[in-house]
Amino acid sequence: MICCGFMWKSGGEDLQGFYPVREECVADVPRTRFKSRAGKTLSARKWHAAFTGDGHLDMERVLRRIQRGGIHPSIKGEVWEFLLGAYDPDSTFEERNKLRNHRREQYYAWKEECKNMVPLVGSGKFVTMAVVAEDGQPLEESSVDNQEWVVKTAITDKRVLQWMLVLSQIGLDVVRTDRYLCFYESESNQARLWDILSIYTWLNPDIGYVQGMNDICSPMIILLEDEADAFWCFERAMRRLRENFRTTATSMGVQTQLGMLSQVIKTVDPRLHQHLEDLDGGEYLFAIRMLMVLFRREFSFLDALYLWEVTRFCLCFYFGYNNCPHFLMS
Repeated sequence: MICCGFMWKSGGEDLQGFYPVREECVADVPRTRFKSRAGKTLSARKWHAAFTGDGHLDMERVLRRIQRGGIHPSIKGEVWEFLLGAYDPDSTFEERNKLRNHRREQYYAWKEECKNMVPLVGSGKFVTMAVVAEDGQPLEESSVDNQEWVVKTAITDKRVLQWMLVLSQIGLDVVRTDRYLCFYESESNQARLWDILSIYTWLNPDIGYVQGMNDICSPMIILLEDEADAFWCFERAMRRLRENFRTTATSMGVQTQLGMLSQVIKTVDPRLHQHLEDLDGGEYLFAIRMLMVLFRREFSFLDALYLWEVTRFCLCFYFGYNNCPHFLMS
């Protein structure tokens, strides 16, 4: 496996300024340890040099650099679009511009569709309380004080009702998402996250919305200025991760990964495994959140992104988990 500890030594460029933390939260947030290092971290200069004149990208060259030292924050957004598979490195600048414009048009068409059902979509506002009763009927007037918008007539379409019922839960999770970052002091930024999650949920009724998707989507909102671009990166990430969020009465999405973790710990540290067994923790249920949201809540924002970049979590989005080049795993 890749060892990334060397990038957490002292020295190097302090990058915390790219993702400032609210002053009152500094003491409660894990200290960021990742620092950019010349000659190891993928810089803007090295990134731009990896393209040919017409836009073809030397992806292997880029991945080798990322493996050694992550990605400089100034270019994370545009690099992630390739890492997550939103763009083919063999495409040209012209081809990507056409695809980007098409995707933006498609996203904003979906957004308009959702806005026609719930006018708050795209308004810069969002809800944290129910907008409709579970049976599709309008809510009692006494329960909707201070609500920005609520359903006025009965909802009979089951898909629409299912979607509307989850909008308040998305809003509650948005408020909790990376709230220590100055970025989310802005309600408009929170609303962008709510919009993307709401639209994704509308388009994917089979999986719907599950808590934790907000943690996966948040970096896309922060790294990419255009909301549509952030949506498509999130959509690509969810193609790989959606099964993590699928839970039934008899199984959970990360159950297979929990089993693998158990076997790894049993092999690497049998005494620890036995200790967990003695504490009735042998099923490793304590690791559900870590695996579901890829350690987003266990590290600082910047360190979590770095881990995604230099391990299989992110690099193998591009290749597929079963086809990751050997040099990335050695």
